Amino acid sequence: VVHTGSDWLGFAAGAAAGAVLAAAFGLLVIWLNTNQYATGLALSLFGVGLSAFVGIDYVQAKLPERPQFNWLGLGDLPVLGPALFRHHPLVYGAMLIAAALVWFLYRTRAGLVLRAVGESPQSAHALGYPVRGVRLAAVMAGGALCGLAGAYLSLVYTPLWVEGMVAGKGWIALALTTFATWRPGRVLLGAYLFGGVTMLQFHLQAQGVQVASQVLTMLPYLATILVLALISRNPTWIRVNMPASLGKPFYRGA
Repeated sequence: VVHTGSDWLGFAAGAAAGAVLAAAFGLLVIWLNTNQYATGLALSLFGVGLSAFVGIDYVQAKLPERPQFNWLGLGDLPVLGPALFRHHPLVYGAMLIAAALVWFLYRTRAGLVLRAVGESPQSAHALGYPVRGVRLAAVMAGGALCGLAGAYLSLVYTPLWVEGMVAGKGWIALALTTFATWRPGRVLLGAYLFGGVTMLQFHLQAQGVQVASQVLTMLPYLATILVLALISRNPTWIRVNMPASLGKPFYRGA
């Protein structure tokens, strides 16, 4: 965006970078059957270091003038206007993506194949579906969405880039997946719940609440721990809703 002035090229580059790193993860865990958790952690640390190295020259970079949005003039309404009608198009796009994923997973043949690969890869393989190819495509799609979120963070939410600016928000996304029991619609609701907790800290600071800023910064992560603790009290509910083969390597012909 610094070089081209185009936010949309920046979003595309972020999605592409996420997809490439996800593809590396997919090749390691799907074809080489490395441990998924260790590989994911290693690539996360690698990504942090790589972004810090690549981004050295962009720490003080100035972005083009940020556009202001006021959809249909409704952004001037009291209270609801700024809350609902003054956001970047990608905010509304995230809602459409969630709806599209619900439709894809539960209303299309390709979505049914993807779910079958997650539930019983051996059965899907016996029917002639390329289990590893489907898994790689799914991992890359997820990585692209993560990259898109990272681009939004640095181009719209902040907007700037500094090392470590994500500050662990990706781990909250992992917790959201468990919280939502792998359902896109529930993920969207959970994301707004955690997002509301995140914005609460800024609101409390603006109101002059005499609480240490470090404590307020911890609120989203404390909420994550609380939700996971509550969900963990019913492991049967999680086990019934999660994909049966989640985290399990696929061995052809096994």
